[in-house]
Amino acid sequence: MEVAAIGPPVPVVTSHRRWLWLGVASAALVLVCVLSLAVGTRGILLREVWDVLTGLTGTDDQLVVRELRIPRTLLGVVAGAALATCGALIQAATRNPLADTQILGINAGAGLAVVIAVAYLGVVDIWSYVWFAFVGAATAIVAVYALGARGRGGPTPLRLTLSGVALGAVMEGISSAIRLSKPRAFDTMRFWDAGTLADRPLTVVLAVAPFVVLGLVLAGSVVGSLNAVALGDDLAHTLGANVARTRAVSMVAVTLLAGAAVAACGPIGFVGLMVPHVVRWFVGPDQRWILGYSLICGPLLVLSADVLGRIVVAPGELPVGIVTAFVGAPMLLWLVARRRVSAL
Repeated sequence: MEVAAIGPPVPVVTSHRRWLWLGVASAALVLVCVLSLAVGTRGILLREVWDVLTGLTGTDDQLVVRELRIPRTLLGVVAGAALATCGALIQAATRNPLADTQILGINAGAGLAVVIAVAYLGVVDIWSYVWFAFVGAATAIVAVYALGARGRGGPTPLRLTLSGVALGAVMEGISSAIRLSKPRAFDTMRFWDAGTLADRPLTVVLAVAPFVVLGLVLAGSVVGSLNAVALGDDLAHTLGANVARTRAVSMVAVTLLAGAAVAACGPIGFVGLMVPHVVRWFVGPDQRWILGYSLICGPLLVLSADVLGRIVVAPGELPVGIVTAFVGAPMLLWLVARRRVSAL
């Protein structure tokens, strides 16, 4: 049983329109980055933000921007790009428009590996537990694919989705049990499991950025073949695409991107589901444009959710993972309720 190939026919999208919307999205990302630097429990004047960006850091507000807000904003850009690209890669490689790292259990796998490393091995440095996140993400990918491939018909989109949801729930339950049994081990990571950008120094960004860059390079190397794979294996072979290689490279890229994002921020869900869907409404099914837009729209969504989380319960904050869940869960229900989902 295949997931229905998406709603109304995708309109023909001109290159001019694609570049226009890309410019709009880029401008919106710049605006959200400025808001991320200025908005929070402590409001910062735009003049103070500009002074920091031009090299001045004398006042308390300027120190807040430099030491807290800039690393937080950079992490949001890196994590958003990684998670959105993951979603686009998985949806194209598996031909499943409802797939993302959260639904397929990849976030949960990476998170469980980090929890085990912190609780039982005493790992507290991101330079160390990021490797556990990669192992957890890769293990989850293999396990979900193995479960989805059982039985006649192979790994259909429906089987992969059901396997990912079930396996992800099990791994999240185990993670919760470990965290509750060893609270002291997670004193410094109290909000990590909800998905957060707060209290992350610049060293966290520096630790995960190389892996995200490598994952994006790998994604770019197969983006042309993904257009053929999205048409189906038989037609992809006819068009000369190496389906096995494309999927293998895509999954390595997903492992790097998801592992790095989860290690740095915790499991932030629904970004990889929402962004590729929204992007397709504007650019059509061309995976090259979808991945390009995801690099901008992913950070735009994550930083917007982070800024919103600072406002709605001020003077407190909501972790970004909770905000994306509030937005993403209704969208998932709406997509499932539609007779068709957006075309790959």
